[in-house]
This record gives sequence, C-alpha cells and structure tokens, in this order.
Amino acid sequence: MMTNQEKKEQEKENIDMLLEEKLKPLIHDATTKALGISVPKLTEDISQKLTRSPLLDFPVDISIKFKAAKRRFKKAYIEKMLELHLGNVTKVAREADTDRRSIHRLINQFHVNVEKIKNELIRPYDLKVSFVSHAIEGVLDKYKTVLHPQKLEEMYRNVSRMSEELLKALPEKKLTMKEAEEEFERQYIKKALIEHNHNVTQTAKKIGLRYETLHRKMKALGI
Repeated sequence: MMTNQEKKEQEKENIDMLLEEKLKPLIHDATTKALGISVPKLTEDISQKLTRSPLLDFPVDISIKFKAAKRRFKKAYIEKMLELHLGNVTKVAREADTDRRSIHRLINQFHVNVEKIKNELIRPYDLKVSFVSHAIEGVLDKYKTVLHPQKLEEMYRNVSRMSEELLKALPEKKLTMKEAEEEFERQYIKKALIEHNHNVTQTAKKIGLRYETLHRKMKALGI
C-alpha cells in the first residue's frame, strides 16, 4: 500500500507527464495561432500556472502579519470550496479531509454567507472555466510590454474558448485544507525571506512570528 508521500510523488509524476504530453502542445498551438509566432516562455508560464489548483490561486501579501494573512487565506479557501461544491458543506468537508463541524466553525468565524453563495450559484464547470481564464489572463498581463498590442488583444479575445479546450485536459486536482494551508505558508514565508534578504531574524520580526516558530516552520515546509 502506498504511503501519502508516495501518492503525492506519483501524482506529481502524472501531472508532469500530462503537462509535457498534452497541455503544453495545446497551449503552444493556441498561442502560436493567436500571435503568429511561437513564444516558448509564454507556453511554459501558462502551463505552470494551470497545473496549480485554483484553490492556490491566492494573493500572498507580506505587507500584513503572518497570522492575519493566513486568516485571510483560510476565508478565501472556504469560500472557493463552497462555490465549487454549490454550498454543500458535507462535500466541502470530505474534499478538505476534515469534519463538518470544523467547516461550520470556519464559516461562522469568517462570517461566510453560505445562503448568498447558494443563491448566486454558478455551475462548477463554468466556475472552473472562469478559474482557467483568470489564470491565463494573469500570465498575459505580464507580457503587455513584450508582445504586440494587437496580437495580445487577439489572445485575450480567445481566452474563454482556449480555457474550455484546456479544461478538458486538466487533471481533477484535489487539495485538502492541510495541504492548502501548508502551500500558503510556504509561499508567504519564501516571499518574506526574499523581501528581507533571507535574514531569518529580521523576517520573523517583520511578519510577527517568534524566531523559533519561523525556523520550525521553515524546516517543516522544506524551506
């Protein structure tokens, strides 16, 4: 029987294989058709962005303290999970690998309006297309000073159609609450360390953690 670590490694291998064999060729063809030229870096950037779970598509703001940033992330995680599962708390708890009581506690803690989410339901498929489109547009925004404006505009116009095609090839990647929290902490701490020239003492002070706590987290997260 495979361990959790072995399962994660197997999942990564499968995603890497999918990326090389299916996603990259699709993205390359779509971008080349719209731009009239091949831009390998653009293909690579979009591919990498799309292999991340939409649940990890969060802003990492190191201008606020670590604990406050993590609370903001957890609220965004719960809201997005509820949207993806049409407000069904049982399904959210199952995919988050926790219990209903914990989900209800977070809903109350962050004042998440579940009824509003249910009343403004968007089909999960449409929501996923929206996530993919948002990810692609986020990458394109970084190329505004590089690509010809008319060609880039053509790309933007085709994002929705391109997203639907790519969604068919994307793996159904699940992410537990624990995994999502760990990835948030990893990205936040990495960004904070870079901001403070990898000075752990200074970083800990700026983000509101004790030195020992930050050091322990870095070790646990493989930083």
